[in-house]
Amino acid sequence: MPSSSQCYDHCDRDRRALLKSAAALGLTAAWPATVRAQEAGDVTLRTAAARRWLLGEFTPSTLSYEAQMQEMEFFIRAAEPFRGQQIYVVSETIPTHVYEARFLARAFREITDIRVVHDLVREGELVERIQQQVRTGRNFYDAYVNDSDFIGTHYRYETATPLSDWMTGDGAAFTLPTLDLEDFIGLSFTTGPDGKVYQLPDQQFANLYWFRHDWFQRPDLKAGFRKRHGYELGVPLNWKAYEDIADFFTHEVKELDGRRVYGHMDYAKVDPSLGWRFTDAWLAMAGVGDPGLPNGQPVDEWGIRVENCHPVGSSISRGGALNSPAAVYALRKYLEWLRQYAPPEAMKMDFSTAGPAPGRGDIAQQIFWYTAFTADLLEKGLPVVNSDGTPKWRVAPSPHGAYWEKGMKLGYQDCGSWTLLNSTPLQRRQAAWLYAQFTTCKTVSLKKTLVGLTPIRDSDLRSAAMSEAAPRLGGLVEFYRSAARVAWTPTGTHVPDYPRLAQLWWTRLGGAVRGQATPQQVMDDLAAAQDQTLARLQQAGGMKRCEPRLTEPRDPQYWFDQPGAPKPKRADEEGQGVTVDYETLLQAWREERVGV
Repeated sequence: MPSSSQCYDHCDRDRRALLKSAAALGLTAAWPATVRAQEAGDVTLRTAAARRWLLGEFTPSTLSYEAQMQEMEFFIRAAEPFRGQQIYVVSETIPTHVYEARFLARAFREITDIRVVHDLVREGELVERIQQQVRTGRNFYDAYVNDSDFIGTHYRYETATPLSDWMTGDGAAFTLPTLDLEDFIGLSFTTGPDGKVYQLPDQQFANLYWFRHDWFQRPDLKAGFRKRHGYELGVPLNWKAYEDIADFFTHEVKELDGRRVYGHMDYAKVDPSLGWRFTDAWLAMAGVGDPGLPNGQPVDEWGIRVENCHPVGSSISRGGALNSPAAVYALRKYLEWLRQYAPPEAMKMDFSTAGPAPGRGDIAQQIFWYTAFTADLLEKGLPVVNSDGTPKWRVAPSPHGAYWEKGMKLGYQDCGSWTLLNSTPLQRRQAAWLYAQFTTCKTVSLKKTLVGLTPIRDSDLRSAAMSEAAPRLGGLVEFYRSAARVAWTPTGTHVPDYPRLAQLWWTRLGGAVRGQATPQQVMDDLAAAQDQTLARLQQAGGMKRCEPRLTEPRDPQYWFDQPGAPKPKRADEEGQGVTVDYETLLQAWREERVGV
C-alpha cells in the first residue's frame, strides 16, 4: 500500500500541474474562489450523507439527533487532511466486525471521504499479521482490532501507541470530544500497569453458563433431580452441582421428546482453540491463582507469579501455580465431563463448531459458553427458540471449582480493541484513529451492539432499546447490567508475550485429550515449557520494562506453606452441590450484587 507521504507527493504534483495550466489560460486569480466553492460543496454533500445515515441505519442511539450530528460534523472536519486517502484495518471474523466492514466502513467513506479496507480474518491469522508488523517494522495495517489479552505484551515491548499519550499529543486534534472513555465497560482491561490506556475497546463477549431454562422448570425433572441428588435443580453455583446436573440429564433422563439428550457440551479438537478453552480463565474458575480483579495478584490464572511487575515463574517450585493441584483438578474435570457427559462428536469439535451446537436442542447445559454465539441460538425454527422468538434457554454466572475463593475472577471476557502500532506512519495512524472512534462513538455504538450483541458502553446497556431487547436475549442484558460482570475479565498484564506463551498450551493439552499423559504430567510439562519460554524472553532482552526475571527453584512445600497460590491439594475436591433458582439470581443482578 502507498505511504501517506507518497500520496501527498503525488497530490502536490497534480496540484502544481493544474495551477500551471490555469496560469497559462489566465485563470489563476479565479482559482482560490473555485476551490473554496468546491470544498464548500463537498462539505455539504458529506453533511447530507451523515444525515441519511443518522435517519436510516444509526438508530436507535443514546444520543439525540442533534448530538449525533455534532459527532458527525467533528468527523467531517477532522478528516479534511486525509480526504481521498485509503486506509487498511483488520479484525476477526465475528458478526460485530462483519457489520463494521459492510456498513460502518461505507458510512465512514461517504461522511469523511476516507476509504477503509476493513479485512476480516481468523484470530490466528490476525495475531500473525500483527507480529509480522512488529517484527519487521513494515506497515501492513494502519490499525488492528487486537484482543486486550495482549495488554502485557504491548506494555512491555512498547510497540503499541499508548492512547492516553496519543489523545493529548499527536492524536489530540483527531480525538472525538464526546468519546467519553469512562463509558467503556472494558477500559480496565486495556490499561497497563502504568495507568495508561493502550487500546480502545471495540467489542466484548463473555463465557457464561448456558442452560435450558424450560427443562429446569419442568416439575417431573425437578422432582427426579431432587430424588437422585437430594437438592433442587437450579443454576449451579459450584462444579459439584454442575457435575450432578450433567450426570442427571445424561444418565438418568437420557431422552426428552424422543431425542437423546446430554448434560454437558464442550469441544476437544486439538487446534489453537483448545488452548483458549483453558487460557480463557478455565483455571481461574477452578481456583488457580489469587484473588484480585481484573486478574489475581501475585499469581494469575495462567499460573504466573509476578513480583514488582516482573514474571518470576509458572511452576510450583518458583511460586507459580500452573502445575499446582488446582490446575491438575481443572484439567481432570474437563476430561471427565467431556468423556462422561458430552455427545461423542464433541471430541472433534472446536471453538467455532461447538458454540452453536446447543441450538440443536439436545444439550441441557454448558459451563463454558461464549456469548459471541448468542445470535446463532436465536434463529427462528431452532428447537431452543419459542414460536414468539424468545429463547427457551438462559445464561447465568459460571459455577466455580473447589479451589476458588471470594475475590477471584470467575470467568473470561473477550475485549477486542483498536490498537495503533508505532511503526505505522503518523498520518495513517491519525486517519485510522478517526475510523476506530467512528466505530465506537455513541452515534453508532447502540445499533452495533444490537446487531452484534457485543456491548462496550454502559450508556448503551442502560438504554430503553436494550431493555426492550432483554427478554429476547436470555439474560445477557441483565448480566452486563449487573455488578457481576467485573468478575469476568480477559488475560491480564502478568502474561509478558501472549503469542509465544499461548502456543504452548494447545499442543500439550492435546496429549491429555488423546490420553497420552495424565493431567499431572501434562501440567508439569506445560509449566516447565512456560518457564523455559520466560527464561528465553528474559535472555532475548527485547522488552523495554517489566521483563521476566525467573526466581531460583525451591522445595514446593515452601510455597504451599505460604498464604495464597499455589494452594496445596484439598482432601475433598468434590464437596456438596449447591444451586440457586434463576429468579433469585436475576434479583441479585438487579440489586447490583456480585454474588447471590
